[in-house]
Amino acid sequence: MLMTNEEIFDKVKEILIDQFDLEDSEVSLTTNMTDDIDADSLDLFEVLNRVEDDFDIKLEETEEVKTVQDLVNKIKDQLDKK
Repeated sequence: MLMTNEEIFDKVKEILIDQFDLEDSEVSLTTNMTDDIDADSLDLFEVLNRVEDDFDIKLEETEEVKTVQDLVNKIKDQLDKK
């Protein structure tokens, strides 16, 4: 399943808006998960689980995920390996 970074970002954005009850304008590639949207480890775990389900991938080493861009990059890497 080939997806562009923009398509991945749109999907991640949708998940974050839903999970944290955010406005569309509050989520960008530079959004920091903990600083900008107050995600704790449980929140991040839930987001990552949903990402794995929605994209049908397995994410590893997710402690490196600090920003939305980091997450998009991880997803892209996994999708490219499929």
